Amino acid sequence: MKKVIVDRLRSSDWYAGTDRNAYIHRSWMRRGLPDDALDGTKPQIAIANTASDLAPCNMHLNEVAESVKQGVWAAGGVPYNLPVVSLGETQVKPTSMLWRNMAAMAMEEMFRANPIDGLVLLGGCDKTIPALLMAAASVNLPAVVVPGGPMLTGHFRGEALGCGTDVWRLSEEVRAGTITNGQFLESEQATIRSKGHCNTMGTASTMAVVAEALGMTIPGFAGTPAADARLLSMSHETGRLIVDMVAQDRRPSDIMTTESFLNAIIAAAAVGGSTNSVVHLLAIAGRLGIDLTLADFDAAGAGVPVMANLQPSGRFLMDDLYRAGGVLALLSQVKDLLYPEPITVTGTPLVEYLVDRPVYDTTVILARSAPLMEDAGIAVLRGNLAPRGAIIKPAAATPALLQHTGAAVVFDSIEDMRDRIDDPDLDVTADSVLVLRGCGPRGYPGMPEVGNMPLPRKLLTQGVRDMVRISDARMSGTAYGTVILHVAPEAAAGGPLAFVRTGDVITLDVENRTLTMDVSEEELQSRSQSPASEAAYASPDRGWAKLYVDHVMQADTGADLDFLVGGSGDKVSRESH
Repeated sequence: MKKVIVDRLRSSDWYAGTDRNAYIHRSWMRRGLPDDALDGTKPQIAIANTASDLAPCNMHLNEVAESVKQGVWAAGGVPYNLPVVSLGETQVKPTSMLWRNMAAMAMEEMFRANPIDGLVLLGGCDKTIPALLMAAASVNLPAVVVPGGPMLTGHFRGEALGCGTDVWRLSEEVRAGTITNGQFLESEQATIRSKGHCNTMGTASTMAVVAEALGMTIPGFAGTPAADARLLSMSHETGRLIVDMVAQDRRPSDIMTTESFLNAIIAAAAVGGSTNSVVHLLAIAGRLGIDLTLADFDAAGAGVPVMANLQPSGRFLMDDLYRAGGVLALLSQVKDLLYPEPITVTGTPLVEYLVDRPVYDTTVILARSAPLMEDAGIAVLRGNLAPRGAIIKPAAATPALLQHTGAAVVFDSIEDMRDRIDDPDLDVTADSVLVLRGCGPRGYPGMPEVGNMPLPRKLLTQGVRDMVRISDARMSGTAYGTVILHVAPEAAAGGPLAFVRTGDVITLDVENRTLTMDVSEEELQSRSQSPASEAAYASPDRGWAKLYVDHVMQADTGADLDFLVGGSGDKVSRESH
């Protein structure tokens, strides 16, 4: 272990001394530890572990934690498994996003309250890496991310299955009548082949890439398949690294700078990443006091080509990306677009790891001269339907629909949409614009992934496979389509989305970044006076949901709670004994 350059380990506030308090702290922790484990010279490292049998993408993280532990011991630190709140994207109702902020708040408090000098953050499933980074940013102890990795590709009838993406695709084919429900269900056994998170460039994979681009992983870690032995090797190295990070006093605020966030935006665009990265990056930046805005996503992402031929935008899956050279090989193709100054957890700038990174399969990582799309970063739309912004992922959209005008078909809730979407008498055509409201942070509550509304059955049977869809909800990173999301302000906060009526003409113009409805300001003002405009969104009367609704901010600022923005550092001023 390198010589400690900090004056005093934070954990010494618990363990140093000969008084009763130090005695209590040390004696209760010994339980087989070496005699010198608590002598004030060895960094105490918490492994913030989101393993849970009910978070299936993170089930394997206990095994990963053991490799981290061995690395910490080898480097002269003392490791501790610290189970923290885990959110299984596919399991929790009504939506895991309702609890991202709760998980981050609980993690932050436990990081601060315990005798910890450094943190290893084990995440995988969609909300776990964002929550861990939000917490680590607020407490600002030395920290490093271990991404749990994507699953291996499953196959059905000889074809690769992208989990999530092919679920959406096949379920629509059932509704269209082109395959049977039995055939759909038969594929279920093949979809999830191994441990790990989704194998598409969905939110989980995107957030691993984002963590690496922010500098918060060992470079080259993101995208390592969960079943690959090299994931355990990298986890061991991460355990060794965190001990050095404590010695060097290298903290999240040193690593995640404004330029780091811009690099993360560029990286997310280059891999065709999930729109969910927007709301998560905004929230993480807010914890650091960095004034990141939607405009930064449009500016930094402008002109960034999609280099990854991965579902849902392209053809391949995450283990293909890894064999083709991995995330660093892909980022090396856009190195000239990245800011050179931001460092990583190693203390070395990210761009220095992008030298001599060959691409081994140019059908997966495309040549800069022939990208999947020339300019496909997240597009931010504004107009009288979204005064504070809405977003769309052009790489996942139908090009012909990126400029479109059509009449609105409005649904007031997800239940209303499900009740009516397949009604043969629904007045809808392929040119209609489907509008869903009441699904934002406050209105749902929690901002679920329902923005990629199913298409009306009668249009599916006619061969229609995409339509313009608008909502204040989110969309799964594994999903696709011409879907406008995160409309702000949301309907439940009195945004114009609340006042759209079926038949109103809506125009989408992605090139000019506008989303407008052909309704005068006077008419909108008149509609806003309706007593039903916000009354439809009942507020919860107790528990976390009430706290959330009372304090959640809008999507354009990250949907964090207003009182959680910023951080309180790592200091604890009082002794409990």
